[in-house]
Amino acid sequence: MSAMIELRGVSRHFGPTPDIAARLTARAFAAIGKPARDTTVRAIDAVDLTIARGEVVGVVGESGCGKSTLGRIAAGILAPTAGTVLWQGRDIVMLSAGETRAARLRTQMIFQNPYASLNPRLRIETIVGEAPRVHGLIPPGGFSDYVDAQLRRAGLDPAYKRRYPHQFSGGQRQRIGIARALAVRPDILVCDEAVAALDVSIQAQIINLFMDLREELGLTYLFISHDLGIVEHIADRVVILYLGRVVEEAGCEEIFARANHPYTRALLAEVPRIAGGKKAFAGIKGEIPSPIDPPSGCHFHPRCPHALRRCAFEIPTLREIAPGHRSACHLNS
Repeated sequence: MSAMIELRGVSRHFGPTPDIAARLTARAFAAIGKPARDTTVRAIDAVDLTIARGEVVGVVGESGCGKSTLGRIAAGILAPTAGTVLWQGRDIVMLSAGETRAARLRTQMIFQNPYASLNPRLRIETIVGEAPRVHGLIPPGGFSDYVDAQLRRAGLDPAYKRRYPHQFSGGQRQRIGIARALAVRPDILVCDEAVAALDVSIQAQIINLFMDLREELGLTYLFISHDLGIVEHIADRVVILYLGRVVEEAGCEEIFARANHPYTRALLAEVPRIAGGKKAFAGIKGEIPSPIDPPSGCHFHPRCPHALRRCAFEIPTLREIAPGHRSACHLNS
């Protein structure tokens, strides 16, 4: 399968905006012979990721690991600090203005919060139909029919298109977000915790909708979630992210049957299971470190029960340990 999006060595850092106060602080520290404290947030650190046409790639990790930042880079919302983003084999930096616009149009994002992602001042017909109208995707005089078709596809009654977002439930709002994304005829949907804010029954409906749309439209998904149970149900391949780095990547069945990295195994141990009787719950020890001051070496070593001495100072390489299965752990050496 051909690659739709490819990230090569992509990093994204967020730093303070230089201002007078920051410069004065730096001078004060320099006057006493100490460097000013670095407050740069290293959200993503040298990530390699390929998303093939028609594939569903699940990205999993704890809160603060960089999942949303990765999704925004893939969707073209954020530019990487370092590294290369390829769209259908071409560096996006080398694309013309028209090609860049087309690439961004073909990659749409569905956000986590269905309440904050919709403009409360606009009617649903405007939210769904404005972008395709601006981009010339709606034939003259066909605005109403086009919006109706998008709403039906997302499982909504077009009779409600004159309503405002506050008149809908959370699940309905998420369907509106899906209709808005599909209205510009994308190839890729980046779903950032798209069902996290919904109750369980509505989650199942939205997940089934995603799967139906994949079959109907041949969509490619980057599905970001902290819920391994949902990822197991929908993904073809799973990428495990920890503090901005990919620590393991494999096919979905391979990850759930033969997880290699200690962090992945710890995540899987926390997934609730009906079968197997009662089991004492034991979460991952310690707190996820700050991306402002990440640990040296393997980022996971302060919390890893199998950490070696070298883990504290040597960054493990993400390498293939089985066909299609990559892991970044010194235990594989």
